Amino acid sequence: MEEKLSIYCITNLESPFLEKLNYNLVGVGDKSFSNKYINCTSGKNIQKKEKHYSELTFHYWFWKNKLNNLDNDTWIGFCQKRRFWLKNNEIDKEIKNSEELNENLLKEVPKDWTNHNSVICKPIYLGRPKFMKIVKRGWRNLIYNPSSVIKRNIKLHFDMHHGYGLLEKASELLKEDDRNDFLNYINNNNFFNPHIMFISKKKILDQWFSDSFEWLFKCENLFGFDQLTGYDKERLYAYLAERYASFWFKKYSNPIMWNWTFFDISEQEKNV
Repeated sequence: MEEKLSIYCITNLESPFLEKLNYNLVGVGDKSFSNKYINCTSGKNIQKKEKHYSELTFHYWFWKNKLNNLDNDTWIGFCQKRRFWLKNNEIDKEIKNSEELNENLLKEVPKDWTNHNSVICKPIYLGRPKFMKIVKRGWRNLIYNPSSVIKRNIKLHFDMHHGYGLLEKASELLKEDDRNDFLNYINNNNFFNPHIMFISKKKILDQWFSDSFEWLFKCENLFGFDQLTGYDKERLYAYLAERYASFWFKKYSNPIMWNWTFFDISEQEKNV
């Protein structure tokens, strides 16, 4: 029997192109959306936190209002308006236009997933930061822990781009079973699986949402919202979840790393 796949695509703007896809469309943010898009303001929601949680606003809504109504065997996935799952792991060409994107989109369950129970993005590798950038954004690491600059790990990357020490402080609020494992993960890896994009089934997703939101809500008591300003920090809770998801799905499931692409639909639509 052919397995079912249901993809939810999250966007902060209506898009004629997205509306042509056979995806479940989700609208987040402060714009208004037509009835073609799932609205995250009904039922149990965290819409008021969208500025700092981004796509997690929908993830929470989906967990609390939709997940329990779905069957146990459907693969459920999440993508974003500029980042999409591709139909196989062999595609390595640059997607040049909307027609090529549509032809290569993931629309059914590949046979490659047979021995896996989750799907996460192929990783991005953290290059060696330029010395001047370290001086400007990672000077604390250079002073207090020079060896971390050499390692080029996840923690250094987060310190430089989202706030020194924040990821480590947040790690201390994780459940005991994860705390040391996650600290080891961010200190000893120079790559992670990005974008809070994953595909799995009901049971695993329910546990992921439970663990991640329990942790993020504890982090709110530590970091709050008032000081989260600017591009680097405004979406802090989404950045934290991104690193945790990369760790969590490897620890609690058997993932396959899958092909994805960045494609700016808005630029295409401007030319139509």
